[in-house]
Amino acid sequence: MIRIANLKAPLDMEAELPLALALKKIKADRSAVTSWRVSKKSVDARDKGDVHFVLSVDVQIKNEDAILKKLKPGMASKVQPMTGLQVIRREYNGPRPVVAGFGPGGLFAALTLARAGMKPIVLERGERVDRRARTTERFAATGELNPESNIQFGEGGAGAFSDGKLTTGIKDKRCGMVLKELVEHGAPEEILYLARPHIGTDNLPKVVAAIREEIIALGGEVRFSTKLTNVIVKAGQIVAVEYTDENGPGEIATDALVIAIGHSAADTQQMLFQAGANMIQKPFSVGARIEHPQSLINKSQYGKFANHPALGAAEYHLATKLPDGRGAYTFCMCPGGTVAAAASRIGGVCVNGMSPFARDGENANAALLVDVRPEDFGDDHPLAGYALQRAWEERAFRAGGGNYFAPVQLAGDLLVGRETKALSGAVHPTYRPGVTPADFRAVLPGFAYEGLRFAIQAFERQLKGFALPEAVLTAVESRSSCPVRLLRDSRFESNIGGLYPCGEGAGYAGGIMSAAADGIRVAEAVIERANGKRQENLLTSMSF
Repeated sequence: MIRIANLKAPLDMEAELPLALALKKIKADRSAVTSWRVSKKSVDARDKGDVHFVLSVDVQIKNEDAILKKLKPGMASKVQPMTGLQVIRREYNGPRPVVAGFGPGGLFAALTLARAGMKPIVLERGERVDRRARTTERFAATGELNPESNIQFGEGGAGAFSDGKLTTGIKDKRCGMVLKELVEHGAPEEILYLARPHIGTDNLPKVVAAIREEIIALGGEVRFSTKLTNVIVKAGQIVAVEYTDENGPGEIATDALVIAIGHSAADTQQMLFQAGANMIQKPFSVGARIEHPQSLINKSQYGKFANHPALGAAEYHLATKLPDGRGAYTFCMCPGGTVAAAASRIGGVCVNGMSPFARDGENANAALLVDVRPEDFGDDHPLAGYALQRAWEERAFRAGGGNYFAPVQLAGDLLVGRETKALSGAVHPTYRPGVTPADFRAVLPGFAYEGLRFAIQAFERQLKGFALPEAVLTAVESRSSCPVRLLRDSRFESNIGGLYPCGEGAGYAGGIMSAAADGIRVAEAVIERANGKRQENLLTSMSF
């Protein structure tokens, strides 16, 4: 298969135009083509007077090698078709591996182990995704928080109630495998080629449930409302895990535990610390969600093409350096979305963003964040970052009124250092259960408060309208990443044998794609270790 990149196409392109552009570039005939597909599609909006698509096209064509020889270097390249997760299934009679957490990391670790015939047991403290959706909706409607099942905890992880973004900066063939598996389990096929793919919070739960059903069909178990409470270690090796569920405490004998607990399970991290797992502090971020009219973002990004049906809702990704040397940036931008109540602790408020696949809501929102460094923690304990998160979320809870309402401030008030007394009505905040006008100096640390003020003005120079005085900021965004890293070696094991830190909660991922790829990577290490043990057992049973 040949890939032809950097093809310019108009927004109103017809279905066969990508192929025609590709064949023109390599001087080949349509009759020689056996199959083709668009492998990448992005929007070039640098010139607001000429917004267009940039395409890469993969073509299966006769005499590919001969065609490539005739082309100038860089015009086209040979590529392999995208494939899903490939695992060799073997007979396995050893202890069943346990996977703690069923977000992207745990989901793909369990799928990989199941396809290898190892029949994993998944422990997920939250509910299955359909019940979890009802629980999170009840919280948004009434302020009734379930600390064990919410936007952070439950099947699909935090990503199941987000925009479902599938962008990543890592270069790993497993990312292609993840995309292929998502499509095969019900995700829209366009995620295979869009430059910035997303599934949407309305589609992702169905995909997650379909993957779970395959894991179960292959002999795996998924136990919901089941919390990992302890690891039993003998001679430096895990021999069992303890858990609690609706029937009380229980124990599972195992020699392999994949820890894929996500970025918010501070209590589980504390248990691992007490068990002797090596961990260190890790930088994270703090800030707020900022909401603008989506129409403003569309116009700023696309100019006169803002309402073109081929474009959809516009995105942005902004970053700047603050005077104190910290970074400030936008994160998890949700076009046409809502600000979500993301609390998982009683007495704390934190926010996230989500949007449906159609991205057709009135507002755009994004996290507006400032770096938090380990030297800000005020303590050298590895878990000190969680204490900071808790303090800021408790401040937000009090500033919001103590009923899980979130404190909000208008961008115009923030910029001049003035408390917001009332909202203007120009931008309707989407956070539920509700919002309370406030002064963020009562919520955020001083460096973050000043960082937001500087960043808003800097981003206005990058995206016209960002400093809209009526834009609404909702606090506090404190869970963008994990404040701790569980150390692991080249075999992906902790200093505790058989303990495999994985994904965002271990400090090795920053989104759905990187966490899922890490889940596959860690599961491969578990499989390799098990295969090695089987080989050792075989050798010791032979007589020479």
